[in-house]
Amino acid sequence: MKKSTESRSRQKMLVSLLALLALVAAACGSTADSVTDAASDVADEVTGGDEEEAMEDEEEAMEDEEEAMEDEEAMEDEGGDRPFDGETLVVALVGNPQIEDIATLTPEHFTAETGINVEFTFLDEGTLREVTTRDVNAGGEQFDIVQIGMFETPQFGAAGNLVGLNQFIENDPDYNVDDLLPAVRNGLSVDGELFSAPVYGESSFIMYRTDLIDNMPEAPTWEEVAAIAEEVNSDDVAGICLRTRPGWGDLGATFGTVLNTFGGTYWLANEDGSIGEAQVDQPEFREALQFYGDLYNNAGLQNLDASFNECRTAFDEGQVAIWYDATVAAGLLEEGNQAGNIGYALAPTNVTDTSGWLWAWTMAIPASSSNPDAAWEFISWATSEEYINLAGEEIGWASAPPGTRTSTYANPNYIEAAESFAQRTLDAMNAAPIDNPGTTPRPGLPGVQYVGVPEFQNVGTLCTEQFNAFFAGGSIDDALATCQEIAAAETVG
Repeated sequence: MKKSTESRSRQKMLVSLLALLALVAAACGSTADSVTDAASDVADEVTGGDEEEAMEDEEEAMEDEEEAMEDEEAMEDEGGDRPFDGETLVVALVGNPQIEDIATLTPEHFTAETGINVEFTFLDEGTLREVTTRDVNAGGEQFDIVQIGMFETPQFGAAGNLVGLNQFIENDPDYNVDDLLPAVRNGLSVDGELFSAPVYGESSFIMYRTDLIDNMPEAPTWEEVAAIAEEVNSDDVAGICLRTRPGWGDLGATFGTVLNTFGGTYWLANEDGSIGEAQVDQPEFREALQFYGDLYNNAGLQNLDASFNECRTAFDEGQVAIWYDATVAAGLLEEGNQAGNIGYALAPTNVTDTSGWLWAWTMAIPASSSNPDAAWEFISWATSEEYINLAGEEIGWASAPPGTRTSTYANPNYIEAAESFAQRTLDAMNAAPIDNPGTTPRPGLPGVQYVGVPEFQNVGTLCTEQFNAFFAGGSIDDALATCQEIAAAETVG
């Protein structure tokens, strides 16, 4: 546009020059022909030269217009891709390394792309369960996204306390819901409706120091594990680390698998699936609790507040020889101090064929969320194959989120980094006896290390407080009697 203005100014100057030339010629007695010739030469300059420049101006103007249209389209496209620009999501998560990785990667790889800000609240496992259960069930608006597990998801979903995710998935073909491992997807669904998306999935297994132990069976019994733990136990290195922290998802999880494989249970099931007669006073329950307490006192790391993080640290720092816990721990250990010296064995058994738990930490949208569409944008990203690949590249492939997608176990980068435990993890998850974890039918929804009824949260937490007191030197009779009363109070018929 600037060039066209300059051209018009130049044309005016040339016309003025032509008029002046005619006057000069007349004054000097020049003939009309000479004036005409001079005028023609000037005219040629005016018309011929400006025709070329005019064409250039027109082309430049068209280019400017095209650029303006492209800029406008780009702005429209950006607006279309960032419909939630400036929104803020409040997310409650458990504080462990693989979950915290999400917060590390979010600003650069999610917020920068979508314009959605994410505020993270990290809580310990027990507090997270209390806070999210209260907030979701009460219809609170404290969080837009909550981290819950396989225990809560079907119960909260069936009660109408969560936003169903199928509606979002149908409009998000890149999410590839069919890539989710069937066992995990089914455990998070009710009547075909997915109510939460898995961040990572896990079973449980034995992790042990191969520089200290060379006689661990691939599929050990608990008696074999106890014998090995007592054999290597010393003043410098504890034989085994077991969870002892009270809580239905802390001590309750590891003890729950021991209880199952010893043939014990908290309740029988009525014919309609409701809570039947309490079974804590039965011999199988006593045997399981006595075994767990003896193993802790005879060969365990002496910490009555031990959970996942405490045992992980102790194993990494060389303080224990064996650790029984979640399979997700393997990826963290393989990037730590014991890397290259770790063996893996299936979850120990007693009278059942298998005993490993099945669990997934997930993200869900409370029904009270003020912005479920923006919440899904974050959940879709944080639980996608794209995120798993990003975490592998940025954090490390061995600690990329496991146990959620089939594609992870076909990814050569992951398989190479997780060669020592990837297949073992997948086998453990596929073998987890979610529909029949013990020797008797259970009330409620399927589950392994928990009983799939809402009442179990309170019963499991209160009973594990009694178990913890027994480990500390209290009476097993008192622990069992109190737990029996707690469980019996929930009996329906």
